[in-house]
Amino acid sequence: MKRHKKRKIVLKTVIAIFILLVVALLGYNSYPEPTLGNNAKVDKLVVYKSKRSLLAYSDGRLLKTYRISLGRQPIGAKKFEGDLKTPEGLYTINDKNRYSDYHKNLGVSYPNQAEVVHAKGLGKEAGGDIKIHGLRNGMGFIGKLQRHMDWTLGCMALTNAEIDELFKAVPIGTPIEIKP
Repeated sequence: MKRHKKRKIVLKTVIAIFILLVVALLGYNSYPEPTLGNNAKVDKLVVYKSKRSLLAYSDGRLLKTYRISLGRQPIGAKKFEGDLKTPEGLYTINDKNRYSDYHKNLGVSYPNQAEVVHAKGLGKEAGGDIKIHGLRNGMGFIGKLQRHMDWTLGCMALTNAEIDELFKAVPIGTPIEIKP
């Protein structure tokens, strides 16, 4: 009889902890964050891979810091297609796509000529299609929870709300510096 009571107590405790965890995660995911503002114009982006942060600037003034997810192999610069790394260096935003597989995206001008030559020297292709993007279409409910792991193939991922505001505020040609 004592063993049966202990099992019930353990089961109730596990269920209570699970419910608390779900409530905490839902609260975290729905807690509002500051926005960039409707009329913001971003003229420079800086990414610090080691900090998982993307900083948006206007006229030298920091407007907002975003927490990002990176490629599944976040340490080191991208060397070739398929290495799951996010590039490092100076690039520009060279494309905007509101109809991508990942909510919306901003294209990054990777690879440059030196990166193409380096990859060819390794017998590989440099790759491309490096983006700043939201969540895969249909997965927006994941929201801020995506920030807690590196899951992209080399891109920089934000929540859908965050890519919406950057999509509006970042013109094509904006410089982006990606640092280790």
